[in-house]
Amino acid sequence: MKNYITTPIYYVNGEAHIGHAYTTFIADTVARHSRLKGNETFFLTGTDEHGQKIEESAKKAGKDTQAFADEISKTFKDLWDGFDISYDKFIRTTNEDHKKGVQKAFMTMHDNGDIYKGNYEGHYCISCETFFPETQLIDGEFCPDCGKPTNIVKEESYFFKLSAYEDKLLQYYEDHQDFILPKSRRNEVINFVKGGLHDLSVTRTTFEWGVKLPSQMNDDKHFMYVWLDALLNYITALGYGKDDKNMDFWPASIHMVGKDILRFHAIYWPAFLMSLGLPLPKHIGAHGWWTRDGEKMSKSKGNVVLPQVVADAYGLENLRYFMLREVPFGQDGDFSQRAFIDRINSDLSNDLGNLLNRIIGMSGKYSEFNIDSKDVIKYHSKELDAMASVIDNLEPFLDELRTHRYLEELWKLFSIGNKAIEEHAPWVKIKEDKKDEALATVALIANILAKASIMLSCIMPETTRKISQALNFTIDTQSYQKLILDKKLLDAFVIEKIPPLFPRVEAPLMEQEQKKEEIIAPKMQTKKESTVEEDNLITIDQFFEISLRIGTILEAEAVPKSKKLYKLSVDVGEKEPRQIVAGIREFYSIEELIDTQVCVVSNLKPAKLMGLLSEGMLLAAKDEDGLSLMRPEKQRKAGSSVG
Repeated sequence: MKNYITTPIYYVNGEAHIGHAYTTFIADTVARHSRLKGNETFFLTGTDEHGQKIEESAKKAGKDTQAFADEISKTFKDLWDGFDISYDKFIRTTNEDHKKGVQKAFMTMHDNGDIYKGNYEGHYCISCETFFPETQLIDGEFCPDCGKPTNIVKEESYFFKLSAYEDKLLQYYEDHQDFILPKSRRNEVINFVKGGLHDLSVTRTTFEWGVKLPSQMNDDKHFMYVWLDALLNYITALGYGKDDKNMDFWPASIHMVGKDILRFHAIYWPAFLMSLGLPLPKHIGAHGWWTRDGEKMSKSKGNVVLPQVVADAYGLENLRYFMLREVPFGQDGDFSQRAFIDRINSDLSNDLGNLLNRIIGMSGKYSEFNIDSKDVIKYHSKELDAMASVIDNLEPFLDELRTHRYLEELWKLFSIGNKAIEEHAPWVKIKEDKKDEALATVALIANILAKASIMLSCIMPETTRKISQALNFTIDTQSYQKLILDKKLLDAFVIEKIPPLFPRVEAPLMEQEQKKEEIIAPKMQTKKESTVEEDNLITIDQFFEISLRIGTILEAEAVPKSKKLYKLSVDVGEKEPRQIVAGIREFYSIEELIDTQVCVVSNLKPAKLMGLLSEGMLLAAKDEDGLSLMRPEKQRKAGSSVG
């Protein structure tokens, strides 16, 4: 069986953050597990390097565009290499082979009647490299995805007949219920398509940093739309347009993407493939975003989590475990040092590491480190049955990318092991002269650790290598077949004494890291910045740039699927009330909010929370006793200025 697994290709306008690492960890996990099962596997990652945004970023940096792309792309490749990501190919869209494949695809779609020439006038978001119809814009101007202003672009363009594929796409979604994972995201894609698809502008003439049209088109002024170029990487990486030598891996088993680019992968990409006469990928997995201690990460806040810094502080494999265990796939996750440390100390140190330490100690005392499985079935059939039941239920969770459930279920094996030790108490059996029973329990735990380490190896490869080394076996397809599929037990062996795998992390480490700001990306300052800025002070002029107004809350309702958010309608003295999404649900009931007044930061750019537009921020104070909204002492007219 052949499996083809991909990450999105990462845009080279900045360094890798924790979200990039999360996507890559999931894809790497799926690829490693596929290889473990003996499947021929091809794992692709890389960088997306064309488009107007890259051209402008290079100019701001004062660098040649290709040199700028080379520099950022290298940081991604170096990070994945340092993280031992098991990719088979790292593709760059500036590679000549990729460009040739894109040109071939363009020509094929053109010859099939799906690309035509016309004129385009529309709203273009440079940040998202996307055109939006006016009906989708926020306030008729702002990008619905990132909230930044759009520009009206009017130019000659080639169009892809996306509208012609509306019915075909809807039928495909109907026939392939698990095409989009998690399945909860199917409806948003289906509703978008049912809303009507417009033909897609697939070339630009206002910039030159992109793939030129095929020479047969005789049209040198056009360069391809970055998303057409980028999406085709999934087949050009396999040789499409050159030698097709790896095209037998197509269709992809899974495209891993963030939820913000699901539309491109679940609508545009399938339509392109239909035009090319190629089968569609089996699954598209869309994960959520990561916040930092409940706040959206941003460079201006200085709270962007850099994966290399976290790995250096707490260990790469601990980071992999935390991210894949902490968040249900498809939902947004929060990176918190407190939660991270709790996972290390509880799940890894107490449950897994301590279990290995215990059998090393007991085998040393009772049998000179010799462990033999010969009596395990005789004394522990109940535990063996429970272990087999857990293992039999594991793989469907990974097939659906539900790594948190996979790990949650896998950890039941360690509970079985720890419970067996307490119930059968080998130290008591030794005193009662029941050495065979005592040694059978030790051997049971060794087998639990062996089987669990095989299934954990795709997530924590180095940790499980150390466990298997201690247990004197190798994690590979043969041991997977023997111990997992055939349910056999370890041969007799001598256990190796190794240092504790997961030293406990105490709270002072977390506080120390916070003081040193090693876990978040520090906000960079230049030598030219004033002492006022370095002391975290602002001038009176800077303060008056903030517009604070009194607002009256007219309506409030809970945001579905959120424990923290209310959607509020707030009168701030304008023609229409504003919609503000606020994380105050844990502290106020709806009845306590209606017709009360609050202080509103009214000149923030609109932002989206849980897919809802938020047009302001409420001021509040929070301490160990909870949260309180900042309110005027006496009722004031809605819209009154604060300051």
